[in-house]
Amino acid sequence: MPMHIETLSLISAVQSLALAILLWAGTQGGSGSARTSLKMRAGALAVESAAWGMLAAQAWLHPAQLLLGGNALNLVAQGMSAVALRMLLRESLRWRTVLAIGVVGWLGVAWFGVIDTDYRLRVLWGSAAIMADIGLRMQALLRGGLRRSSRARRALLVMCSASALLLVWRNGQLWFDFNPPADIIQPDTVNYIYVLLSGMQPMFLSIGFLLLYSETLRSELHQLARVDSLTGVKNRLALIETATQLLSHAHRVGRPLGVLMIDADHFKSINDRFGHGGGDKVLLALVGSIRGTLRAGNAIGRIGGEEFVVLAPDTGLEQAMVLAERIRRTIESTPLLVEGHLLQLTVSIGAAAAEPGAQEDVMNLLQRADAALYAAKHAGRNRVMAADPALAGRRLLA
Repeated sequence: MPMHIETLSLISAVQSLALAILLWAGTQGGSGSARTSLKMRAGALAVESAAWGMLAAQAWLHPAQLLLGGNALNLVAQGMSAVALRMLLRESLRWRTVLAIGVVGWLGVAWFGVIDTDYRLRVLWGSAAIMADIGLRMQALLRGGLRRSSRARRALLVMCSASALLLVWRNGQLWFDFNPPADIIQPDTVNYIYVLLSGMQPMFLSIGFLLLYSETLRSELHQLARVDSLTGVKNRLALIETATQLLSHAHRVGRPLGVLMIDADHFKSINDRFGHGGGDKVLLALVGSIRGTLRAGNAIGRIGGEEFVVLAPDTGLEQAMVLAERIRRTIESTPLLVEGHLLQLTVSIGAAAAEPGAQEDVMNLLQRADAALYAAKHAGRNRVMAADPALAGRRLLA
């Protein structure tokens, strides 16, 4: 059965438009940069569909319209696809680079298509622009290394590589064939294969994009399930997971792990006086003060109400108590302005540490820190107490 460029192009146009509609429908109800990237990918498919539509309708168009308009739409679609993928991967979008690639690519195609006509150079110039957009996609996909890439990233890398190889094959055929076609619309085996394979790319690339989109959403949901919605620190689930990892590492390398259990003193009276809105502001300020005293590698989480936990790797009990006292003094010396009233907040802190060689689990370590916190509150609040019996009752002074 004979093939026709117009028929193949029409099939590709319909397919791209259908994919664009499906992807756009998939953005309804979503939010954030992932949703925006999916919208942009859908827009790129719609633009690509218009480019294929022009090729399908070439009998009704002036050659210059097909050349300049079709290539402009194709380059715009390629650029949008590169930006959409980089947005989904949360990489810098490179808008200026993409715009420069599109403009330079189109000007070269226009020059070799209208002014100094040379079909092979025109194809080579346009292919170089598309290759540059593919390079931007692959750069983002390869960030972090191939070994750490997810399945969706690797699938998209394969598809982008296939797109690049198709361009190399087409240009090779044009430059090394003794009788190359004079234009894309000329009936020729090279043109048939190129149009057929190019028309299949939107479907496969969109499948890969959707796989990566789904993977990104799962990752975001995983993170949201582990972040305290008010303070932005780790919630109880994430804190236990992090503590388990840090404790396992501490056991493995023979280093201590310090744990601080922190509780705001008389917090109920703050809620009673200022309401839960005022209490929330106090908790946010409290988290800010604690974070300001921590070093890189320390972790903070909220385990409920006004109670927080700090995990300090490579920190023994003595060092943990020094850190706890620094936190206590910082909070005590930082008056808070709540609804026009200055508020003096204090905290009680229980300190514990998993020392090298002591094989204890996370829950036992947290329970010891909690017992020390209870002792601090029982002893009068606004103080640091240690879980270690040798330091029981000791309070570090300024």
